[in-house]
Amino acid sequence: MSTEFDYGTGRRKTATARTRLYAGSGNIEINGRSVEDYFPRKTLQMIIRQPLAITKLLDKFDVKVNVCGGGVTGQAEAVRHGISRALLENDPALRPTLKRAGLLTRDARKKERKKYGQRAARARYQYSKR
Repeated sequence: MSTEFDYGTGRRKTATARTRLYAGSGNIEINGRSVEDYFPRKTLQMIIRQPLAITKLLDKFDVKVNVCGGGVTGQAEAVRHGISRALLENDPALRPTLKRAGLLTRDARKKERKKYGQRAARARYQYSKR
């Protein structure tokens, strides 16, 4: 593996993925484990490979990712965001393709905080009239 890489940071909810893109043969490594080992669900593997598949670069790059925080889906979507940003750093001509697919936009939705005097963020305690 070469020492030159392109870097991209991806975030989703509370998950953060630091992604490095190397010229290679299509290996994806997450926290030192293969993508199939780290994310056994096929849907999450598909989410991670989406930016590479859309740009037809699946077998051109090796991807190394450090991801922390959040749950499995949030981590997978953070990895997808990081790979998209790293691809953009590698080749700015891919911007229209990635933008059209919605892969460059950071999904800003987060869990709403619980409010005092309520049971949850929006759910109230049960009201008793009598």
